Amino acid sequence: MPRLAICAVCRREMLWTVTDAGRRLAVDPEPHMDGNTAVYRDGIGTWRSRRPTDELPIMGWERLHKPHVATCTGRRRPPAPARPGTLPPGVSDLSAYRLKGRRQS
Repeated sequence: MPRLAICAVCRREMLWTVTDAGRRLAVDPEPHMDGNTAVYRDGIGTWRSRRPTDELPIMGWERLHKPHVATCTGRRRPPAPARPGTLPPGVSDLSAYRLKGRRQS
């Protein structure tokens, strides 16, 4: 059984893996059919993860897991506050200017 870590936000267990790029990725410890990350254990005992593709689909020794960030219940952002219908006197609406600047970049 792998040694599991505890998420500091939601207090659920997670498994740390190393991606093909050498970065760490936390995944849920139990396999999931709807997962998008292939997880396996290499020859020296390191948990590895990668994104399956059409060229390299999931292999027999890999299991699909969900990244923990997708299922963490503590990281939900609160909804954005509603914008007022009219702006107070002396306040200019810059949203049209900002959109125009983004399109030019």
